[in-house]
Amino acid sequence: MHGEYKVPGGKLVVVDLDVVDGAIANFRLAGDFFLEPDEALEAIDVAVNGLSADSDAATIAAAVRAALPADAVLLGFSPEAVAVAIRRSLAKATSWRDYDWQIVHSKAVPPVMQMALDEVLAVEVGEGRRLPTLRIWEWEQPAVVIGSFQSLKNEVDPENAAKYGFDVVRRISGGGAMFMEAGSVITYSIYAPSDLVQGMSFADSYAYLDEWVLTALKSLGIDASYQPLNDITSPTGKIGGAAQKRLGNGAVLHHVTMSYDMDGEKMTEVLRIGREKLSDKGITSAAKRVDPLRSQTGLSRAEIIDTMKATFTKLYGATPGDITPEEYAAAERLVAEKFGTEEWLVRVP
Repeated sequence: MHGEYKVPGGKLVVVDLDVVDGAIANFRLAGDFFLEPDEALEAIDVAVNGLSADSDAATIAAAVRAALPADAVLLGFSPEAVAVAIRRSLAKATSWRDYDWQIVHSKAVPPVMQMALDEVLAVEVGEGRRLPTLRIWEWEQPAVVIGSFQSLKNEVDPENAAKYGFDVVRRISGGGAMFMEAGSVITYSIYAPSDLVQGMSFADSYAYLDEWVLTALKSLGIDASYQPLNDITSPTGKIGGAAQKRLGNGAVLHHVTMSYDMDGEKMTEVLRIGREKLSDKGITSAAKRVDPLRSQTGLSRAEIIDTMKATFTKLYGATPGDITPEEYAAAERLVAEKFGTEEWLVRVP
């Protein structure tokens, strides 16, 4: 079996192994990481051989760590990264380049349609009717998107939302509220087979699925990094947050909203944000604009999106695509049956 794991912000870890009588055998570790002393590589191989093929990642990582010489130095990877690569090999996980990707950057649709499209496109990928897809969202009207498990009344001030013309909609993934205005955010979704993240914990998969966008942001001069569980950040503050949903048909939906030029004062009026969240979002004054992408790059939103699409294409290969009439129709039905209903919006009052 063969497995690979690109450590977010680090190096590639590659493993090859056999399973004999339920145990790992003939294990070999490789990659473009740095490791000292040389004997540490053999020590890792010896430690993994003989482990049960059913060992979880924590057990494997502990065995690797215990086998390392006291003076061992690991750069670009860790015992946990070795464990993830092993679990991915045992689960027969795929990699980005195993798929033909499409990039969809289509017309703006109402907020409730954005929610429905996310579910429809993820289902289509899981059923094999759509190629794995990166979708860039467009907005023409303001909205608050709350997480699947958030309390509506705890998160949104209805009077101020109405005052500023914000629709309030609920998505199928967990996580926190997203404050959306046309031109103020960059939002994207990845619809992929769940095999792409096999062998990874949720925490590992978040960083793995957003590694490409960190590469894009760094190419624009932003010192971007991932902060577990689901934040993209920089030295000047938080840039964005991710959310994820695993579907029962074998698909994973992963989406991210990043601040381009956000009105912090308006956000604190529309959202019920406590002091802890204000600090988390890097807002020291309610009147301060949250604009890490605009201020740190000096580029337009469109130019940043173009860089993102070019980076994704270069790393993983992708062709332009679009949403089909059938997918739009399926999303319209979901709006009527689910996302546009009061029952869905107030599922957590």
